[in-house]
Amino acid sequence: MASMLGLAAWSLAAQAADARRETFGAMPDGKHVDAVVLSNSHGMKARVIALGASLQSLEVPDRDGKSADIVLGYVSLDGYLSKPQYFGATVGRYANRIAKGRFVLDGHVYQVPVNDGANSLHGGTRGFDKVLWTVGAVAHDAGKASVTLRYVSPDGDMGYPGTLTVSATYTLDEDNRLSIDYRATTDKPTIVNLSNHAYWNLSGEGSGSVMAQRLTIPGDAYLPVDAGSIPTGEIRKVDGTPFDFRQGKPIGRDIRNADPQLLAGHGYDHNWVIGRDEATSPRVVARVEDPVSGRVLTLKSSKPGLQFYSGNFLDGTTVGTGGHVYRQGDAFVLEPQLYPDTPNQASFGSARLEPGHEYRNLIVYEFTTESAGGAR
Repeated sequence: MASMLGLAAWSLAAQAADARRETFGAMPDGKHVDAVVLSNSHGMKARVIALGASLQSLEVPDRDGKSADIVLGYVSLDGYLSKPQYFGATVGRYANRIAKGRFVLDGHVYQVPVNDGANSLHGGTRGFDKVLWTVGAVAHDAGKASVTLRYVSPDGDMGYPGTLTVSATYTLDEDNRLSIDYRATTDKPTIVNLSNHAYWNLSGEGSGSVMAQRLTIPGDAYLPVDAGSIPTGEIRKVDGTPFDFRQGKPIGRDIRNADPQLLAGHGYDHNWVIGRDEATSPRVVARVEDPVSGRVLTLKSSKPGLQFYSGNFLDGTTVGTGGHVYRQGDAFVLEPQLYPDTPNQASFGSARLEPGHEYRNLIVYEFTTESAGGAR
């Protein structure tokens, strides 16, 4: 009887999701960079590091049950410090671009650092991707494993008003879903737009080009940009353009089209209009299928915009976690968010957060596989 009970206990433990803490390295000032590894019974394993509240690796089985890391990253902390490229990082206070790094709030002009030509990108020179977050609750049970990271951005940080208290909760469940729940509160009016900047290659990081991976974006319009990648203010229909992914197509099918917008972005680096307003709950904002591995990623969020970037500036000078060089087009990025430059373009809505209110962006990555004959 005792042995049967022991076997049952072992079986339950083997099926349960798990979370364990480890150390990923140390900052120049000696502070330890914590990591938490989340795993489930289906072979998925996510490592989250405290620097930038970043997804450092994500192992996902293919159609044959063989796991591979499908996000780009560095094998050690040194890469994240010496050549930061937003790999898997939480980006903010304002994800994406703000024209000239300036915006007006309640009649006051705020200036934030410019770090992308004449514009501000992903919060400025020291955005949330470059700060050390605090690892809070680490939990797991039979159905899911999670970690919550927190960061307090003081009033005036990078020029932004208000003390912003931010949390990022990563959860891996037994349905092969990895979710990131971003929340933020403030003590005075401010702007906020948080997202995750994971670079994806469903065949496995370092395996080569993603141009044959099939992308669907259920948006009937996108935002054209100027030479600095700032939206012009136009909301343009995708009909008859290389930006029409509504029926799904390989990422690279139209990327060499001479469309002026592809020339401006050196490929795709644009925001798709998923909706003009936020949804009440996460909806599908993208789906990607890899014919080689059979992996399928379905991405959900309630945010109205989706930035799709086709890895245009991966230049062959970065060696990733598997020891391979990352080159142009070796990954794609999908960032659910508010529209770029919303604080300067009233027609895009509002990025304002008031005291007593909570900002939230729940992002869900759901993984399945497809055989040659269809979905599994």
